[in-house]
Amino acid sequence: MTSNIAIESRDFSHFFGPLQTLKKINLQVFRNEILGIIGPAGSGKSTFLRSLNRLNDLVPGSRVEGTLKIDGKDIYAPDMSVVELRRKLGIVFATPVPLPRSIYENVAFGPKMAGVHSRRKLNELVADCLKQTTLWEEVKDRLDSSALKLSGGQQQRLCVARILALRPDYILLDEPCSGLDPISTMKIEESLRELKKQYTIILVTNNTKQAARVADRTAFFLSGEMIEIGQTEKIFTAPVDQRTNDYIVGRFG
Repeated sequence: MTSNIAIESRDFSHFFGPLQTLKKINLQVFRNEILGIIGPAGSGKSTFLRSLNRLNDLVPGSRVEGTLKIDGKDIYAPDMSVVELRRKLGIVFATPVPLPRSIYENVAFGPKMAGVHSRRKLNELVADCLKQTTLWEEVKDRLDSSALKLSGGQQQRLCVARILALRPDYILLDEPCSGLDPISTMKIEESLRELKKQYTIILVTNNTKQAARVADRTAFFLSGEMIEIGQTEKIFTAPVDQRTNDYIVGRFG
């Protein structure tokens, strides 16, 4: 596919029963960019993220209107394989949840389940994924130790490595640094800058400064609507909509 558009949302709306959580969202995500999505709690940021890999389907009463395309395919079409879709879009949540296994097994678990059993291939895969998340140098001498002994920031990077081991096309991040200290946050942001060379990334964050640091473009959501989207520098210095400016300078949210 030659188009630079990786994800396209056209008049996309989402409902939980009678509650409308997203209202006619129109946006495009380009390949190998980091799109930041900011907005106050309840603005629809996480709902949109979970719409992309259809996690909202697991909630009774969830339904959608409009179109949401990934790689040119309508992901809500009847013939869409949700299993394949979720393999393409790895998601990392706010709270890291490492498996109660070794660091090595956390990364190797998914590939093993997918049929990779060569020790050499698994070793290469584990090392590669840990290097991509800047974790390798910190853990290479203790791969057999429990992942639960890692710090919160290390656990979160391990969860990203675990996603990478499944070779997704997209990385979805839902408040990945919300409970982390500044140094851990910095390391994850460094990882994201490297990862965008190979992946398309959507970063949902309540930390506007984080979006300003790492996002190529930023979208501002409010009450289920996308108020505006644009180059991050422009959104933060000369937003078109007054509500965007009010949120960024802390007048609400």
